Amino acid sequence: MTASSQSRARARRARDIGLDVRAPRGTCDDRHCPFHGRLSVRGQVLEGTIVSSSMQRTAVVERTLLHYIPKYERYEKRRRRYLAHHPPCLEIPLGHRVRIAETRPLSKTVSYCIVQDLGEAARRISGEESRPTTPAPDEEEGA
Repeated sequence: MTASSQSRARARRARDIGLDVRAPRGTCDDRHCPFHGRLSVRGQVLEGTIVSSSMQRTAVVERTLLHYIPKYERYEKRRRRYLAHHPPCLEIPLGHRVRIAETRPLSKTVSYCIVQDLGEAARRISGEESRPTTPAPDEEEGA
């Protein structure tokens, strides 16, 4: 092997983190990256949606839960937000579902790290977006 092929093989290689997730294609030099740094993951593995990523290398991941109210025999929606470390090798935009894994505390509020992108989440429908873009057959012009 030549020196350039050895460096490429070393750059591509990501650490096995012990979960059934695919290693990212990109590389990074983040020490808190579970794939390319020294951070170990243990404990809970959760899924949620990225709702904000305006902090440096940190994202807000939200989970929506249904809680049963026995008195009314109905469910109510509850949400839980987690601050998770967002490694630079995982380029995940807002609105994507992700898998996060528990780590040691990285700061006062961050104890999770994003480990996998699960694709785009279902979009929330607001009043403006729910209108049909094409007119109904009975609303055609000249009718």
